Amino acid sequence: MTRTQLAGGVFLTYLPAKKFKTSLLSAQFVVPLKWETASANALLGSILRRGTVSCPDMGALAQRLDQLYGARIDGTVRKKGESQCVGFVASLIDDSFAPGGERLLEPAASLLGELICHPVTRDGLFLEEYFESEKTNLIDAIRSILNDKRSYADSRLLQEMCTGEPYGVPRLGNEQITAALHPQLLFDAYRELISTARLEIFYSGSAERSRVEDALRSALADLPRKDIAPPPERTPHVLPEEPRILTERLDVTQGKLGMGFSCGSDDAAALLLGNTLFGGSSNSKLFLNVREKLSLCYYASSLFHRHKGLITVSSGIEFENYQKAYDEICTQLEAVQKGQLEDWELEAARSTLLNAYASMGDSQGKLENFYLGQAATGRDESPEDLASQVRAVTPERIFAAMGTVKLDTVYFLQGKEAEA
Repeated sequence: MTRTQLAGGVFLTYLPAKKFKTSLLSAQFVVPLKWETASANALLGSILRRGTVSCPDMGALAQRLDQLYGARIDGTVRKKGESQCVGFVASLIDDSFAPGGERLLEPAASLLGELICHPVTRDGLFLEEYFESEKTNLIDAIRSILNDKRSYADSRLLQEMCTGEPYGVPRLGNEQITAALHPQLLFDAYRELISTARLEIFYSGSAERSRVEDALRSALADLPRKDIAPPPERTPHVLPEEPRILTERLDVTQGKLGMGFSCGSDDAAALLLGNTLFGGSSNSKLFLNVREKLSLCYYASSLFHRHKGLITVSSGIEFENYQKAYDEICTQLEAVQKGQLEDWELEAARSTLLNAYASMGDSQGKLENFYLGQAATGRDESPEDLASQVRAVTPERIFAAMGTVKLDTVYFLQGKEAEA
């Protein structure tokens, strides 16, 4: 892996690979996550994907992609740390497998550049019919989160835990701000994005780096660059004096208990391994004890948010089991903090993480997603580097790091009938 600067605020992460039959080319604008801009940025990816000056509709774009032997270009909106990443991911036949030795990288990069720099417009704005259609789709996508109560509860926990912090902002923004968007505002947001946002590009395939760089410089020759915004500083999370407790009532038949913990240690590798022991795998204490042994949860898992130094627990429970589940989750965390572990638990957790890092190289999509996260949060470790860090973690480091984990926020989603 090498990372080079192609232009002002434009970086290429080159991931050479000859074992895949496809090439992956990704272009992602990285911007600070803010309530006031998240919805507009989320809408831009889908608007830009509707057409370019030379391919003004989906039919023309599909025909162009067919000429590239069925290449795909998908719009993406992702949250990485306290940044929002908006752009496109292209997948195409690798040149080494293209019929007759045809070169596909250059025309694919050119189309990617067109989507970014030359969208189809009318009277200096995006086409109104495209704007209204994609705005409706985004509102539907935001509303659909409520239909997946597990995802909804996880999102609400983070919003409450990180109130006033960028990390609490959902990747798609919210419905009210989306509804207030209008064509002029969105086009202004587009000009701001392509002019000032950092652009991270990722390539995985067999082409030489110099050829990839030349193709991208040509494709992005018309990209305006001015006053490139620096990467956002990490907003420190402040542990409240007393844990915040929030209960929400909706028409649900299964309760959702979310618990957020703040980590007081900077030993990320030890916290990662500690969280895997706690609830980050199918061999974890939450899964084996709270779910399997005691049957207090339909599901129970935990996630370590490395960029913010937080751990969140997600669980589905019967309403009346709230206190029992809450107490048992705390008991299992305490067991990790006190080192109440079997030898096999530690090795299973370590093996889980090492296998995840080892298998990352088998998927171009996973590699792109991983390195985008690294670039967006200002890190430069490779999967191999992280694996080495995990191997070096001692039990004592785990217990010391997990000993700093404190309860921060509790979110409970319960049924309306519980109001009585």
